[in-house]
Amino acid sequence: MKILVRNLARTTTEEELNELFTRYGAVQSCTLVMDAKTGESKGFGFVEMPKAGDAKAAIKNLNNIDMAGNVIRVKKAEEKK
Repeated sequence: MKILVRNLARTTTEEELNELFTRYGAVQSCTLVMDAKTGESKGFGFVEMPKAGDAKAAIKNLNNIDMAGNVIRVKKAEEKK
């Protein structure tokens, strides 16, 4: 299941995000969206977890927590239309 993580601190790394989600199960991939011009994080990213149950647990437990001073928002990613 693909998960959208928003409102991340610009200093958050993919390693930190991966570590946060692995508490709930295996992480298939973890990607921060970067600004092409500056190379800095845009403050959101995607995490993919192979097991839906693990992904749902991560969404439930990580939505609205404080991470590096920001209250992050975590939800199932919508498919592009």
